[in-house]
Amino acid sequence: MSKPIQLLIDEHVYILKVVDALIKECEEIENGKEIDEKFFAKTIDFIRSYADKFHHAKEEDILFKEMCKQGTQEKLHCNPIDQMLHEHDLGREFVKNMEDEVKEDNKEKVIENGRGYAQLLQEHIYKEDNILYPMADEALDNEELEEMEKKFMKIGIERKEDKERYTKFAKGVENKK
Repeated sequence: MSKPIQLLIDEHVYILKVVDALIKECEEIENGKEIDEKFFAKTIDFIRSYADKFHHAKEEDILFKEMCKQGTQEKLHCNPIDQMLHEHDLGREFVKNMEDEVKEDNKEKVIENGRGYAQLLQEHIYKEDNILYPMADEALDNEELEEMEKKFMKIGIERKEDKERYTKFAKGVENKK
């Protein structure tokens, strides 16, 4: 894999750590535990700030735009970008619903939305890592990949403190659960 694509794959590792913690938290609630508002507040913050604004922004604002450019699109066997964008939107909806249900202390709906988000993300990340990203590596030329890497690095520098804080959170929830 090219360096910018590998960077996206590496970010998925942290997202999946938090998804795993969310699954475990939902299991514990199902087994009688009260809703841990602090856990959900931090998890939702991670999802919105790291998974969405940091990671998805790279995909939506940079990778997907490169893949949709004239010339690149013709190199793709199919174009799954509309589906990926739809799944990003579905994820945002699950998170919004989960946040609302935590406020309402509705265990059943918190579990439903937490598990829905987790399943969506696990499947979505699998598709990106195993289908979309290899397609991008194949379709984009070295110059496009180098330009993408520069843009990713710029985002990484601009949001360095956020990245460090959220990757630390992801490692922490993995070790705690």
